[in-house]
Amino acid sequence: MSAMDAVLEIKQVNREFPNGTQALRDVSFTVAEGEFVVIAGSNGSGKSVLMSLIAGLDEATSGTITLHGCKAGLVFQDADAQILGETPAEDVAFGAKNCGLRGEALAARVEHALSQVGLLQKKDFPAHLMSGGEKRRLAVAGILAMERSLIIFDEPFANLDWPGVQQVCAILRQLKDAGKTIIVLTHELEKVLALADRFIVLDKGCIRFDGSPADGLKQPLSSWSIRNPLVSYGSVEDMVWL
Repeated sequence: MSAMDAVLEIKQVNREFPNGTQALRDVSFTVAEGEFVVIAGSNGSGKSVLMSLIAGLDEATSGTITLHGCKAGLVFQDADAQILGETPAEDVAFGAKNCGLRGEALAARVEHALSQVGLLQKKDFPAHLMSGGEKRRLAVAGILAMERSLIIFDEPFANLDWPGVQQVCAILRQLKDAGKTIIVLTHELEKVLALADRFIVLDKGCIRFDGSPADGLKQPLSSWSIRNPLVSYGSVEDMVWL
């Protein structure tokens, strides 16, 4: 892929913290417009650090991160921390206002974004009382209202029950079908890998694999502290993660 084709271009990125911890080591990859990328890694692999760098919340120690013609929107692991309004309508309006929208244009953008994620009927509902899946959908609505075309999800299934997981998977498929560029950082591959065009494994700050999901499942994932989702169960006795 050439730089002209890429929405996101990461070149030889390193991130070292003041205490000497090397969070990322020589990380390089590109993401094309409309691509759905799953980046897998265990806790401490560097996923969240990478997300913060892409979003401009932190700076690399060395290397470059270039966004071509777009800005990144983030859906955080802690959905509550992302809610800034008392209601979904107020929350979605917050980011859109920062983009300069006012009056009827703002109201129309908010309603359209909430409608896209299936939350229009709850626009005046107390935002903090919504379910975990709804809160993540609300975060997506805020990103859509700001017209971000690159959306990054950090552990989107964390602390969700099964209905919440289904809601998040539905919105991910919807965004993919709409042509959005999506990066999902997760260790729960079984929930999302079928949607991916590309699969990257991050381990101890290094990229161990970058290729198709099918080829990725043939890799020694357990050696990188990732459970292979192709494990099957034949009986109750098999249902233990040992």
